[in-house]
Amino acid sequence: MNILNNINALNIDYDNLPKPGGSYQAVNIRGKIVWVAIQFPIKNGQLQHSGRLGVDISTAQGYEAAGICALNIIGQIQKHIGFEKIEGLNHLDIYFQNAENWNEGPAVANGASDLFNQVLGDTGKHTRTIVGVHSLSRNSCIAITSSFTLK
Repeated sequence: MNILNNINALNIDYDNLPKPGGSYQAVNIRGKIVWVAIQFPIKNGQLQHSGRLGVDISTAQGYEAAGICALNIIGQIQKHIGFEKIEGLNHLDIYFQNAENWNEGPAVANGASDLFNQVLGDTGKHTRTIVGVHSLSRNSCIAITSSFTLK
């Protein structure tokens, strides 16, 4: 599997990736660990699927939103570091803005996990945490942070 071919097939617009919304960096390296700051389902500069999962947003739409977050993470890594320098994806922290009794977080989180596994192969194997929260910035239904290890 050629990861760079898979990434190129995603047609990521590296000049239009989400920019940090505050006083922090999109990507930070400490030693051999890389952290990608929180990524929202922003595509072409517009937040996709705003609202609360289980009320305003369906599980299928949440799955799509998680995939958009994952695309942004892949784009940030490729733009700032390059996947040829990455040993692998370590962990995802996935935050959901959801209705009180909605409990389909794993199905939505798979939108990111499936994309990483498909595009990155073994390099994309990871652990994850999923957490329902009361609110997210800009009324986003999902947000994801991640960490990688450098070669």
